[in-house]
Amino acid sequence: MTRGMADSTGTYRTCAVDVQRTFTFPPRRRRARHRRTHRRAPMPDAIINGVRIHYNEAGEGEPLLLIMGYGMPGEAWLGSLPFLDGFRAIYYDNRGTGQSDKPAGPYSVVQMADDAAGLLDQLDIASAHVYGVSMGGMIAQELTLRHPEKVRSLVLGCTMCGGERSTMCEPQVIEELVAVVEGMGRMEPAAWVDRQLPLLFTAEWVEANPGIRDMLLMIAPMLPPTPPETAQHAMAGLWGWSSYDRLPQIEAPTLIVHGDRDVIIPVDNARVLAERIPGARLHIVEGAGHGYPAQDPVGVHQLVTDFLRAHGEERRRAASR
Repeated sequence: MTRGMADSTGTYRTCAVDVQRTFTFPPRRRRARHRRTHRRAPMPDAIINGVRIHYNEAGEGEPLLLIMGYGMPGEAWLGSLPFLDGFRAIYYDNRGTGQSDKPAGPYSVVQMADDAAGLLDQLDIASAHVYGVSMGGMIAQELTLRHPEKVRSLVLGCTMCGGERSTMCEPQVIEELVAVVEGMGRMEPAAWVDRQLPLLFTAEWVEANPGIRDMLLMIAPMLPPTPPETAQHAMAGLWGWSSYDRLPQIEAPTLIVHGDRDVIIPVDNARVLAERIPGARLHIVEGAGHGYPAQDPVGVHQLVTDFLRAHGEERRRAASR
């Protein structure tokens, strides 16, 4: 259950609530419906800008491109898919991660944004809703700025604009994040999950919701490892990138979602995005960290899908009549 209220600034806030069924799949009946809508047999690879990009699809409806963050493969979206009924969700491995090619680096945010645009072209999708989290949110910003015609609406989760206008995390947090990414598929699953938990959630929330550890232990074997050298290529590409001066150029309807206890990308970064992107809506999940979707999976995903539907193709057609 989500508890929410608007504050004096107009920012909508929800509180992360204690739930045992955290970031889990919906009840059996809804799972079955989701399986029935998975009608497209995946075409798992596409050659984009000379790089083989691995991708998958789930569901039917308006296209929704899901862009994952630093070092994580597209399978990290698996926990979200059952909550995205009514959308054709497309999730993929960024270059250098998962089952995509791992060319020599460094990689740039511009390259990865062009990869995302190229994937839409390969799938004959003229435009899509775009949801990016963490580094994926930076890629989503760049995609929107470089290819505005391809983005129907934009959701930015736990991300930043980069550059000097960003609020950075503590250096030891970056060290832990790199260790977690480089340890994926190499460390024992229990050790890997225990090292990851403090980066994603507050200690008190994990204590109140022990099921999250079990969920991550179940997902861990599904995540293909990212080689340390390519993780470093991706990290190197982030340091020189910034969207701050260009954010007012974004015309796509934009929703920004962020946990106020995020230790990887502090919440002040969300406020910068909201101030700079015209008409952007800011939603803060109180008590939530970088893994905010897991802390209120039903409420957060309902927020996102309601926003996407409000800016969908059918709504635009109806408004133009």
